[in-house]
Amino acid sequence: MVDERGRPESVDEFMADLTAEERGPLERLRRTIKKACPEAEEVISYGMPAYRYHGMLLWFTAHDKHFGVYVRPGNVKALEKELKPYRGSKSTIRFTVEKPLPDGLVRKIVKESMRMNLLREEEKPGRKKTRKK
Repeated sequence: MVDERGRPESVDEFMADLTAEERGPLERLRRTIKKACPEAEEVISYGMPAYRYHGMLLWFTAHDKHFGVYVRPGNVKALEKELKPYRGSKSTIRFTVEKPLPDGLVRKIVKESMRMNLLREEEKPGRKKTRKK
């Protein structure tokens, strides 16, 4: 089923619309994300598959000549060195079939995004701070 703008309403629908060449790397990415954060909610956001855990973790999609992973600005600042070969803009990570994003790096992206989302949530005004004893 698609929404009123012709966008898929689920990640399964999004994946079904891809070519086999596009689907393979994105299914691998999807499995790795789910393993890294099984608690994450899988949604469609901005017409792309996305994962939410105490805020948005990341989005991904296929383009004509590459794949894109999009993170919240600042969420993967700690991984800048490792991400350098895959960087587009400050919140875009690009990879291709020939130069895939390593599973280990995907796990780090997810874990760091989780950490940053939890930190951001903890710092929200009005939120009770819990003291460690």
